Amino acid sequence: MEKETVVTKEGLKQLKDRLEFLIKVKRPECVEKIGIARSYGDLSENGEYQAAREEQANIESEILEIEEKLRNVRVIDEKDIDTSTVSLGCTVKIHDMKFDEDMTYKIVGSTESDPLNGLLSNESPAGKALIGAKKGDIVTYKSVNMGEIQLKVLDIKA
Repeated sequence: MEKETVVTKEGLKQLKDRLEFLIKVKRPECVEKIGIARSYGDLSENGEYQAAREEQANIESEILEIEEKLRNVRVIDEKDIDTSTVSLGCTVKIHDMKFDEDMTYKIVGSTESDPLNGLLSNESPAGKALIGAKKGDIVTYKSVNMGEIQLKVLDIKA
């Protein structure tokens, strides 16, 4: 069974935009680079040709990966978010007990994760600990480099 890709509406748009960019811009650019590199002659010792082929392989791999995600996508609809507990798609305000600071994160699928910009993956240690928590709950998880972390859920919004 294939892994479900959970995204917000914004995340779905980002995936589709990236796919379109790869197909319409990067793929043709790469084909052109390969053609130019081929014109230089002996392909066995042609570094530009080898680099262009490697770039092509990376582009095609990313295209396949995004297409696979889109085949198994589930979009989180904000109107269906239950704010009685922390769940995918909700925005949660938390207090980090160790560092005595408040932070706000939107809980998203791993595809959209960007903690520095307030998007926390539901598959991350903190995300896993927060899923299912209620306002006022204190959750604990282990951080690889910071040890045990306790987070208090201050607020949950859709």
